[in-house]
Amino acid sequence: MARGTPATAALDKAKTPYRLHEYDYDPDAAKIGLAAAESLGVAAARMFKTLMAQVETARGVEIVCALLPSDAEMSLKKLAAAAGGKSAAMLKPEVAEKTTGYHVGGISPLGQRKRVRVFADASITDFETIFVNGGRRGLQIEIAPAALVGLLQAVVAELRA
Repeated sequence: MARGTPATAALDKAKTPYRLHEYDYDPDAAKIGLAAAESLGVAAARMFKTLMAQVETARGVEIVCALLPSDAEMSLKKLAAAAGGKSAAMLKPEVAEKTTGYHVGGISPLGQRKRVRVFADASITDFETIFVNGGRRGLQIEIAPAALVGLLQAVVAELRA
């Protein structure tokens, strides 16, 4: 199993325990996170998708990362409030790729090219382990939520619509 992504390198450097899971990535899947959960036989609520957004704050526009269960929709109003902003919008795919260094469908919250604030949906604490993208299409990282939140210095807040 290939380990060499910036996400796994960040975990190894931090000596954070995790497990890798590979699956057959379907580029035509309507919802990539749900397809990954189904492929790995994992509850969709434990499979967290990585969403890149921008928040309008008093200091200007800030790019942020949001983690939500793959079966949930994000409330941009709740994300903006959690980030102390007025409004939020999803990043265009090409901006997300440039910011993170990852391709859409393989964006991990770990090891991103530019460090941004991370916001995790409150449901992240409901599980012993959760899954996040491993930094490439077809690779998921299984990790303890507390370890992930601590490493990312994530703000845990209600983000679901």
